[in-house]
Amino acid sequence: MVKNKLTVEDLENMIQLGNERLTDNAELVNSLNVFPVPDGDTGTNMNLSFTSGSDRVISNGATTVGDMANDLAKGLLMGARGNSGVILSQLFRGFSQSLAGKDTVDAIGLAAAFQKGVQTAYQAVMKPVEGTILTVARESAAEAEKAANETGDCVAVVKSLVKGAQISLDHTPELLSVLKEVGVVDSGGQGLTFIYEGFYEALTGQRPTRAVASTKVDLTSVAHHEFVDVAHASTGDIKYGYCTEIMVQIGEGETVCDTFDYDIFRNYLNELGDSLLVVADDEIIKVHVHTERPGNVMNYGQRFGSLVKVKVDNMRLQNNDFIKKDSTKEILEKSIEPQKEYAIIAIASGEGVGELFKSVGVTNLISGGQTMNPSTEDICIEIEKTNAKNVIILPNNKNIFMAANQAAEVLGDYVKVVLTKSIPLGLAAMLGFNPQATLAENVASMTEAISYVKSGQVTTAIRDTVIDSVEIHKNDFMSIVDGAIIASVPEEKEALTTALLAMLDEESEIVTIIVGEQGSTEIANEVAEKLLAEDDNLEVEVHTGNQPVYQYLFSVE
Repeated sequence: MVKNKLTVEDLENMIQLGNERLTDNAELVNSLNVFPVPDGDTGTNMNLSFTSGSDRVISNGATTVGDMANDLAKGLLMGARGNSGVILSQLFRGFSQSLAGKDTVDAIGLAAAFQKGVQTAYQAVMKPVEGTILTVARESAAEAEKAANETGDCVAVVKSLVKGAQISLDHTPELLSVLKEVGVVDSGGQGLTFIYEGFYEALTGQRPTRAVASTKVDLTSVAHHEFVDVAHASTGDIKYGYCTEIMVQIGEGETVCDTFDYDIFRNYLNELGDSLLVVADDEIIKVHVHTERPGNVMNYGQRFGSLVKVKVDNMRLQNNDFIKKDSTKEILEKSIEPQKEYAIIAIASGEGVGELFKSVGVTNLISGGQTMNPSTEDICIEIEKTNAKNVIILPNNKNIFMAANQAAEVLGDYVKVVLTKSIPLGLAAMLGFNPQATLAENVASMTEAISYVKSGQVTTAIRDTVIDSVEIHKNDFMSIVDGAIIASVPEEKEALTTALLAMLDEESEIVTIIVGEQGSTEIANEVAEKLLAEDDNLEVEVHTGNQPVYQYLFSVE
């Protein structure tokens, strides 16, 4: 079979089959996690992220390759979960940018789109590491480019893309020593390979022959996609009667006379009404506002680009309608309240952990963590609920860094991320918060606060392996300090004691132990007594966190 061009139908089939193959193999990808902890979630994150893009493709029914690629990228952007999901979203963001405006795409254009995706993903990662999904994407795109130049056949391009991905994936342990030590290939690279294999199957009806390796919901859906409940409101109570929504294509049209700045744009519209919600990326601005003058909203939007969608509802005429409500209503109700100076959002799991964060001043919580990474959209929605002038995000897990940063980039300069790698570091960061300081000053002081703290965890090994010369057996309790496994032992108490003793030094003053849902407060108290017996100048605190995965979280400062 030879295809000189791919149609929109071809691309849709590729996306759906790619999504199916990833879904079918998500647990296999999870199993490739390097650390033998019960939190291998790369497959889950990639699957949820790509499904978000696939769902938008199905929902919108684009009629050109360019528009469909854009739908995929938008859905991925807002659905991206974990670092693997964010990198995947960047790969297809670049892919879509290369296909913009195309009705169909030939072999050269298809290969160029994969190359553009690689460039975009590498730019999004501060310090790219080879032997990861980035390497698989880069080397497979290079093979696709060769096939395009040699054959001019889109099927040959995708076949070479798959072959290049498979070869690159098998080579990842040679580039990343920890993969070789554990005996697995890169999990993100494996997930991407499954997607590419689905692409090939969609074009040919055949699955690629090989053995399995050895071992932005869209951006606009954040905004009022269902309606406000006014069924029991009096028309006299409605101050701003027109529910107005516009979508602006940034930089397009003859009316453009200003450069878009999120904060300036939002502040201006805030003066025109209430229930304001503005969401933007580098191409689209979506606005929802209740106002008395819808025309003024439209005219202002046209200063920054062309209006691609306009919707105005007279809410006074809707007074007797029964209208569906969802979580967006909460965002809109919050925006009527006086704006707060600060909101601090912590991402965490466990009822007790949540109470600890609230006790130190955190205003909003997103349920999530090692086993359940929130998406970019989840974080954006929580930010909009805060109705705050300044927002600080504490991700409390390095696998959430990229989604948190992407949310901050989408919403503007009033949102900042303090890169807390763990729950204890998130709590420590709050010691540096000053409600009277500027946003920049708080980010600096909170970042400094975590630099004085060591953190660790105890969790259960899910398989036999060796990491950094530490021999690990299934069901052992692993002592993890600042991300490194330092011991693996059969006894829970020994694992906790070993980790904490390794963290103590002459300058240590405070030890905090947070007991998880599978941990023991009795054991934690016994270890606390042992530490005090060795150094009575220490202050040791034991809290009930009820967090999953980790029997104990702890810090020394």
